[in-house]
Amino acid sequence: MEIVTKIAPICLALIMLGLGLGLSVKDFTRVLKFPKDFFVGFFLQLVILPIVALGVALILDLPAPIAVGLMIVAAVPGGVTSNILTKFANGDVALSISLTAVVSLISIISVPFIIITSTDILGVTVSSNISMTGIALKMALVVSVPVIIGMIIRGFAEKFISSKINIINKTTGWLFVVVFAAIWIEEKDNILTYLAEAGLAVLILNVVMMTLAYFIAKKFVSGVAQQKCIALECGLQNGTLAVFVATLIFDDVIYMIPTAAYALTMYITGFIFIYILRKSN
Repeated sequence: MEIVTKIAPICLALIMLGLGLGLSVKDFTRVLKFPKDFFVGFFLQLVILPIVALGVALILDLPAPIAVGLMIVAAVPGGVTSNILTKFANGDVALSISLTAVVSLISIISVPFIIITSTDILGVTVSSNISMTGIALKMALVVSVPVIIGMIIRGFAEKFISSKINIINKTTGWLFVVVFAAIWIEEKDNILTYLAEAGLAVLILNVVMMTLAYFIAKKFVSGVAQQKCIALECGLQNGTLAVFVATLIFDDVIYMIPTAAYALTMYITGFIFIYILRKSN
């Protein structure tokens, strides 16, 4: 796991810098203008998603490391991918960006809380050297600080950054691929076994959560575009952040395997979901 441990923080920091370069203050103030749509998505992602993940882990009686890995996936926010696929789905891209931005910044508190709480429920022992505060501080360095730096850079070079945003998004996508390639290389002898153990769980989590989010949003948000956005935000998590969190807390790569399985699954289910939405419209 040495390669993954070294490159995950660097790749994540660059990805979050790229996220910050795509943000402006209005992406945060928009929350105040359309609070209902935002808080429905916020609640589904931060509260309902981890509860569904815990339910899947308990119902399937997953091995403890796979169950905790599933909770790590559920705890992290959506990434830039959710913004891009929301655009493909003709969803509310502005809402998607606002959810990604706010939840990413809050994640330095919400992620440690969800993971530490779930490990207690699942009976997994975490090293006494690991604390919520310690995880939060390390996450802040590679999540919040790069996002803020990216926003500051954009503030000084708005036109230039805006003209290069597609290149930035593609670059962050490749950084995501680099992290998961490192996992496959380091664990090439065991990866298929691990994926077989985690595959069904992540597929159920992904499909159930996107479907649940879509129909709950249908009841409470302002329109179809917002439904699509919220469903995709709940189905496309920040895999690189999940890997980073797993390496912070655990020494065994098996805790990262649900993230690798989810990364493969979410693109397939995401595009199928978009296809169904387009056909239904």
